[in-house]
Amino acid sequence: MKQRIVIIGANDFQNQLILKAKVMGYETHVFAWECGDVGEKTADYFYPISIIEKEQILDVCKTLNPVGIITIASDLANITVNYVAEKLGLVCNGIKSTRLATNKHLMRKTFEKYGLPSPKSVLIEDVDNKYFSAFEYPLIVKPTDRSGSRGIFKVETPEDLEQAILRAREESFEKKVLIEEFAEGQEYSVEYISWKGEHHFLAITKKYTTGAPQFIETGHVQPANDISEQVECEIKKLVPQILDAVGVSYGASHTELKITPEGQIKIIEVGARMGGDCIGSDLVELSTGYDFVRMVIDVACGKEPDLSGPKKNDYAMIQFIFDEDDLHKLEWIKCHKASAIRRISEIAAFDKRVIDDSSSRYGYYLLSTDTEEEMSEIIGEING
Repeated sequence: MKQRIVIIGANDFQNQLILKAKVMGYETHVFAWECGDVGEKTADYFYPISIIEKEQILDVCKTLNPVGIITIASDLANITVNYVAEKLGLVCNGIKSTRLATNKHLMRKTFEKYGLPSPKSVLIEDVDNKYFSAFEYPLIVKPTDRSGSRGIFKVETPEDLEQAILRAREESFEKKVLIEEFAEGQEYSVEYISWKGEHHFLAITKKYTTGAPQFIETGHVQPANDISEQVECEIKKLVPQILDAVGVSYGASHTELKITPEGQIKIIEVGARMGGDCIGSDLVELSTGYDFVRMVIDVACGKEPDLSGPKKNDYAMIQFIFDEDDLHKLEWIKCHKASAIRRISEIAAFDKRVIDDSSSRYGYYLLSTDTEEEMSEIIGEING
């Protein structure tokens, strides 16, 4: 009889987890709101229960006796994962750690407590709060408890602040907003796997965005070869301190940070889960050879992750489709760099939508090459 594993979420990103678990011989039990996502079909058993319904999912899981419960790339699902896993006595970071890793205000307070380098911030519950009056513009306004670029705005002047607060608060589940001083510099993410409090470096990812005011991700590239050896060493010293501070002992983590023009590191946030946008599910393995998805499944099921085996130093990227021009660039790649294509997602019909967060992008494609020169040529064509 196959061991059972519970997966929270059924979208395209989670589907990579479902497929890997099945290859590893697990019987997959997937919970998500029923909306036609691919994981509803690829799961061995699908339960049309929203990922936020912790108690309902717990009740079902008590009858399943799973060996692990897991999600990737979703803060919201991660709350349910750790709640249910803790109740069932399965491997997890626990709900206390999860609060610190999913609430941006609590996270900032934790960074301050441990003297970790992050932008100055203040919690806002109403637009009349003046505690941020001493902050220097520009500012970042964001919901305390959302991800995927939802409700994030860069504000250049006091005149635009009130509207940004109101829009961010509308996106927040708890109706609270964080105001931060804006950190200049290039943004990166750092991917780690943890086991019993030991943290293992996997990759650094360079992020491309739409820029101000919303900073929606347009693509990601691994490895981030524009970082100096000294800064990379500092990052590798800092990230384990961040993970210890928020209580991460097990599983994947995704730490976002900026490197200022002066070479200083500023922490943006940390997630106790894989990076979204296929960073964890695909880019890490494409660029390094590490089977990151297998690792997080192993950890969730109480097994030490395997960090041995053949490694590689390739180049990988994901590019998102925002408009028809992006589709034309994909056609160029199909004609001139077809051997680099690893996957093309389903691409939604163009409907002139306003892309105001990561979930409204039309689709994506994944590429990898074995030379930096070829990847640079592709990036130049995409960004040119």
